[in-house]
Amino acid sequence: MSGHQAQTPAFSQGSDVAFHPSEPQFLAVGRVLRPHGLRGELRVEIHTDYPERFALYRQLYLGSAYVPYRLEGHRFHQGVVLLTLEGIDDRDKATALQGQWVWIAMDDAVPLEEGEYYLHQVLDLRVTTVDGEELGWVAEIIETGANDVYVVHGARGEILLPAIPEVIVKVDVQAGKMTVRLLDGLV
Repeated sequence: MSGHQAQTPAFSQGSDVAFHPSEPQFLAVGRVLRPHGLRGELRVEIHTDYPERFALYRQLYLGSAYVPYRLEGHRFHQGVVLLTLEGIDDRDKATALQGQWVWIAMDDAVPLEEGEYYLHQVLDLRVTTVDGEELGWVAEIIETGANDVYVVHGARGEILLPAIPEVIVKVDVQAGKMTVRLLDGLV
């Protein structure tokens, strides 16, 4: 389950598994595409499974320095969210934010259901087959339209595993392990 959605290694760093010291403090929910109009509104690509929660956010953070901005308004338009941030009141200021990731504090993230996990928690998990063969670790996550694909690096080289129930048998974030069933043609 993506918590933002996904998932680009640029914002999927870190994990709360035993071999990582701490949980990330921020979760990416979007990326600024460009200004919208002349008054500083931002056109933002959505990277969350819960875009309706923009109505609940009061503060967003932008860029790799997590600069805080008060969210003054939002609306959905043609598959993106248009954000109005305090202090961003003209096209030039909005243009300066182009390409920046939009983050929320982890405390504002949607609580996960049993068996769900954020994609950043999947990175670096050890991957073994149901037969006990060690395949390596999850090095990257690729988002596709249908399902995510986990890129595993190990002794067999690079293996691409579709994140579907037939392949991903179990994800144990606390143990730092993913158990998979290799289907014919995957390796």
